[in-house]
Amino acid sequence: MRRLIPLRSAIALALALAFLAFLAGSYSAPTPATAQAPIRWKVQSAWPPTSIVQDAAKLLVETIEKTSGGRLKLELLPAGAIVPAFEIQDAVNRGVLDAGHTTPGYIIGKLQAFIPLTHGPLYGMDFIDYFGWYWEGGGHELLNEAYQKNLKMNVVSFQVHPEGPQAMGWFKKEIRTFADIKGLKYRIYGIGAETYGKLGISAVTIPGGEIVPALERGVIDGAEWINCYDDKILGLDKVAKFHYAPGMHEPVTVGEFIINKTKWDALPADLKEIIKTSVQAAYWVHFVRFQEKTAKACRELIAQGIKIIKTTDELNNRFLKTYDEIQNGYASKDPFYKKVVDSQTKYAGLIVPYRLSYWPPYNFIGEHYWKEKIWLK
Repeated sequence: MRRLIPLRSAIALALALAFLAFLAGSYSAPTPATAQAPIRWKVQSAWPPTSIVQDAAKLLVETIEKTSGGRLKLELLPAGAIVPAFEIQDAVNRGVLDAGHTTPGYIIGKLQAFIPLTHGPLYGMDFIDYFGWYWEGGGHELLNEAYQKNLKMNVVSFQVHPEGPQAMGWFKKEIRTFADIKGLKYRIYGIGAETYGKLGISAVTIPGGEIVPALERGVIDGAEWINCYDDKILGLDKVAKFHYAPGMHEPVTVGEFIINKTKWDALPADLKEIIKTSVQAAYWVHFVRFQEKTAKACRELIAQGIKIIKTTDELNNRFLKTYDEIQNGYASKDPFYKKVVDSQTKYAGLIVPYRLSYWPPYNFIGEHYWKEKIWLK
């Protein structure tokens, strides 16, 4: 037998359904928020368009754009597109550029502490150690203190694109002893220029795009740029036949992604974190690509008859001793320089002895498998 609904309950139910129908008709679902236009930045690099370092800039830009889901769009321009390569930091500071992909080593004339903040022997640290010092040992904070407090520049900087280890470079004649290089005009960058200059070598700093013409015209007798791969693209193998490695001037060397601070401060917190993590990720992706391309290019150079010759221990030892003298001299006169060096030696003093003591000897293991294929002996 079917149970009947009481009249009062039926009326109440009908009123409730009618009210819900009214609400449904009166209020539509919220319209999704309109997507905001992407933030657009103009970024210039300090590198020639075909350089492996320009590849690093492209990698970083692509990583930031993809990771941000397209909310941040970066227009990447090569060296000289808006300002000369050595003027990028000033252009970012003034807001002429929103950001730059360059190196503080190009402006050590403004602040000598940019030397240990970008390159050098660095107390035995390799690229892994240096990355650790930068992110975990206070390096990032010191780099931005250099810009913001010492130079009063309106910028934020992140270290990126490890470019090394780098070779000593290219010469038109063979260097058998230290006497053979003394007095030569040699293109080199950063503290390496000062160190070799003190050793009696005429050191010159010019942008990468000017190196080959300078060698062709005899303005310089030798030059370092980066490595087999990028040197080959630049055309150094066409104007000099003797290539020397390793170099002591940049066993570790890094550049920077420098951002106008007003633009940086305007970003939401999540985009700031996206830039930071993109910088960290691009560092290592570029590093492994750099090593593979360099290894292949070295083989190609050897096959075409280029002599890759081991730099003499005499020259490397002279370089390290002179470098230490210069470094200690700067630290004794400049409190901020000393602050950077003290931070690095503290970190290196912990990590480097640990690595040398506790890690397996990778060179020993490598020679066990590939001794006959080691071409620089």
